[in-house]
Amino acid sequence: MHASVIAPAPEHRMNTAHPADDPPPEAPDMPMDSECCESGCERCVWTLYQEEKRDFERRYAEWLRRHPDALADP
Repeated sequence: MHASVIAPAPEHRMNTAHPADDPPPEAPDMPMDSECCESGCERCVWTLYQEEKRDFERRYAEWLRRHPDALADP
């Protein structure tokens, strides 16, 4: 009798796509000082930037897990 092999769920499989097919995410642009009105807005450009930066860092870490050789020295 053959033992059945259970494949990992698709989200746990290593992506073997070439980085050109799966480019790294782009970091958000930092706002210029002149873009903030300094009136204490709830959705200040700096608050939005920090949220976008955290999201970028999460997506970049996920990308590095898919492409561990991306940080290797040439």
